[in-house]
Amino acid sequence: MAKGKATSELNIAIIHPDLGIGGAERLIVDAAVELASHGHKVHIFAAHHDKNRCFEETISGTFPVTVYGSFLPRHVFYRLHALCAYLRCLFVAFCMLFWWPSFDVIIADQVSVVIPILKLKRPAKIVFYCHFPDLLLAQHTTFLRKLYRIPIDYVEEVTTGMADLILVNSNFTASTFANTFIHLNAKGIRPAVLYPAVNVDQFKEPSSFK
Repeated sequence: MAKGKATSELNIAIIHPDLGIGGAERLIVDAAVELASHGHKVHIFAAHHDKNRCFEETISGTFPVTVYGSFLPRHVFYRLHALCAYLRCLFVAFCMLFWWPSFDVIIADQVSVVIPILKLKRPAKIVFYCHFPDLLLAQHTTFLRKLYRIPIDYVEEVTTGMADLILVNSNFTASTFANTFIHLNAKGIRPAVLYPAVNVDQFKEPSSFK
């Protein structure tokens, strides 16, 4: 996006599983700050946001952060993490659907299962940021794990393809996306590459260390 204020103000929502201090969260926060600096209205929705363990921008007032579903479990006896993440994000999506007015753009991060719900919030366009296919990060080592992942992996591919725009963080991830989601690739669904932002202000002054 070019420097300066936007010529048309957009109402943008971002839905994220957990606003912690990881790389995915850093990207989302940087995107929200940049969009807000260009005059857009940005609102982040999350299933969890620990104000004692988060990036400063999420509590500075630059944009509002609304949490739904923090009472829902992240796991069941340290298992079923993916299923719990799906349920938590679906809860957030339903809250957005029923309790908030329409948005121009909704950015879904990491968890694609919310996309069919968000598509009901017309006329919003849905952007999905895929850091890496979750099915490649999950373990498929035992029969029960494989059985557990079958519906989750299927839902991931189907719902990812429902986004109006899919973004990935590198050309490598784009090629991995094509090789992993072969049905989407066969349909001609290709993600665009949006590299994670870097705060160049930190390089203005020379450092005293090597």
